[in-house]
Amino acid sequence: MPKIKTNRSAAKRFKVTGSGKVVRHHAKSAHIKTKKSPKLKRNLRQSAIVRKSDEGRVYRMLGL
Repeated sequence: MPKIKTNRSAAKRFKVTGSGKVVRHHAKSAHIKTKKSPKLKRNLRQSAIVRKSDEGRVYRMLGL
């Protein structure tokens, strides 16, 4: 059985923590920031944890 190749686009977007959780960045934070409130922009800077239901798919893309 050959090894599973890592999906390189997923590898650049997700990171696995020491406890095994998957960290992601928020969407809608790249451009057109003038119409977004300071509170929203501040919250979009924080990273988020991938939900349990999606974690398996991300693991498979990362080859874990």
